[in-house]
Amino acid sequence: MKKTLIVLMISGLASIAAWGQSSATDDLKKSGHETKDAAKDAGKGVKKGTKKAVNKSAKATKKGASKVEDKTKQ
Repeated sequence: MKKTLIVLMISGLASIAAWGQSSATDDLKKSGHETKDAAKDAGKGVKKGTKKAVNKSAKATKKGASKVEDKTKQ
C-alpha cells in the first residue's frame, strides 16, 4: 500500500513539473512574438520619420537652389 501511494505521489509531481515546463515554453514563445511585433512597429516609425525628414530636406534644398538661381540670373 505504501509503495503504491509513493508511486502515485511521484508520478503526480512529475506531471505537474512537466506541465509547468510546457507553460514556460508557451510564455517564452508569446514574449518572442511580442518582441518581434514591437520591433516591426519601431521599424515602421523609423521609416516614416526618415521619409519625412528626407522630403523636408529635399524641399529646403530645392528652395535654396531656386534662390541661388534667381540671384545668378540678375
